[in-house]
Amino acid sequence: MVEHLSIGELAKKSGVKVVTIRYYEQIGLLPAPARTEANYRAYNREHASRLGFIRRGRDLGFTLDQVRGLLRLSSEDAPSCEEVCCLAATHLQSIEEKIADLERLAAELRRISASCSGCLPMSECRIIEALTQDART
Repeated sequence: MVEHLSIGELAKKSGVKVVTIRYYEQIGLLPAPARTEANYRAYNREHASRLGFIRRGRDLGFTLDQVRGLLRLSSEDAPSCEEVCCLAATHLQSIEEKIADLERLAAELRRISASCSGCLPMSECRIIEALTQDART
C-alpha cells in the first residue's frame, strides 16, 4: 500500500515549508503529485525522498540549478560519478573562497573595532572614521 501525505504532512516530515514545496513543484524540481478526489495534493515516498535530497543539497549550499543537475545526474546510468565529483569540487572551491573573504572581513573588523574604546564623542569614533576613510578611497 502506498502511503499518501498531504502537503502539510510532507512539510512537517521534511522540515521544508509548504510554500517552498509548492515553489519546487512550480520550477520542476519536485514532480507534481497525484490529486485526491477532493483535489488535494497526495505525495508519496518518492516525493519525500526527493525533497530530502533537495533539502540536503540546499543545506550544503548548492544552488537550485546545481541541485537540479545533481538530481539529473543521480537518475542517469552513467559509467562513473566523475561529473558529480567535479560539481562538488567546484562548489567546495567557491565555499573556501567565501571563507577566506569572511576571514579577511573579520580581521578588518577586529582591527577597526580594537581602535575604538567606546568612550569618545561620536565625532571622534574610530570605527566611523575608518568607514569614512574607506569610502573616500
